[in-house]
Amino acid sequence: MTVEFISLINTRPGDELNPRPDARPLDPAYLRRYARTLEDAGFDYSLVPYGSGTADSFVVAAAVATATERLAPIVAVRPNTVHPLVAAQQLATLDQLSDGRAVVHIISGGSDAEQARHGDFLTKDERYDRSEEWIRIVRRAWTERAPFSHDGTYYRFEDFGPGFPPFSTIPISVGGSSDAAYRVGGAVGDIFGLWGEPLADTRDQIDRVNAAAEAAGRTDRPRIWVTFRPIVAETDELAWEKAHRQVAKVAETYANGGFLPKGHHAATATPQNVGSQRLLDAAARGEVHDRALWTKPAAVTNAAGASTALVGSYETVAAAILDYVDLGADLISIRGYDNLNDAIDYGRYVLPLVRQELAHREATGARGQVVAQPPIVEGVRA
Repeated sequence: MTVEFISLINTRPGDELNPRPDARPLDPAYLRRYARTLEDAGFDYSLVPYGSGTADSFVVAAAVATATERLAPIVAVRPNTVHPLVAAQQLATLDQLSDGRAVVHIISGGSDAEQARHGDFLTKDERYDRSEEWIRIVRRAWTERAPFSHDGTYYRFEDFGPGFPPFSTIPISVGGSSDAAYRVGGAVGDIFGLWGEPLADTRDQIDRVNAAAEAAGRTDRPRIWVTFRPIVAETDELAWEKAHRQVAKVAETYANGGFLPKGHHAATATPQNVGSQRLLDAAARGEVHDRALWTKPAAVTNAAGASTALVGSYETVAAAILDYVDLGADLISIRGYDNLNDAIDYGRYVLPLVRQELAHREATGARGQVVAQPPIVEGVRA
């Protein structure tokens, strides 16, 4: 089984441990450095996020592509912000520019308030229905060699095409934890994105996505992407000391209003999206689950985005990642709280262990635990 790693791009210095609200919102030199750091660390993809108050994801993705040689930018797109035919053109252009590295992640929208900031007043189920129609149009724009028309619920046009072609097939990712998300992602997603939940809950979600794919008549299944915020150190004890120290600082940052995502108006407000509700439910059921899943970061941030941690030594966290791989996740997204330094550490100590164990399994047909020590890498922390 091939497992690939994703992280999140940063456009400027500053993170939840060290917020810098007055810093320049997009620092080109830092963006290039961060992208190259992810590539050097061995990451395969970098998600380029989207929000009503963030830098444009298409422009940032193009910058990531030109700063790197192998790292694939995953462009987060909200269908309400760009017509599918225009998005198809933009994504195909990015794919040509990057020699076939473009990926798109569809954000249907989990917060009515955030959607309204860009004039979108559809209900949640309607937003997912629109996403499905959007995806189907985008794929036709990439593949139809003759003009075609469309008269649907959300989009109408006549005699479009042929469109600008991509370099290769562009994977389309869908995420979410609602019934509508499973239905749409199962039907039309190449990838389905989940946040890091306990193993039993994750298994149930994967089963639901696969069932939706089968109900849609698919013979294949979406690849599964799971996201965590690992906190690692040389030993389990040191990692837990670091985890409590870091999350206390993160809690302070959120209490002061820093890094609060759009749609999360206060640390005590009930999140509207089902994914955040599920993380808070897992936190209410226990602070630690399975081998290393820690839910306290979700509790202190009100599950503001992907916010559960894997805590432990390099070997423990690598083994915990493999637990999710064994469930069927083959895209693992990890980013820390000390973002740049954590990315370096993951590349030095965690990614090699996971890949080493997977290579061992492939060579021997065995399924075992990570026992090797992490490699010694020269250099100093950034």
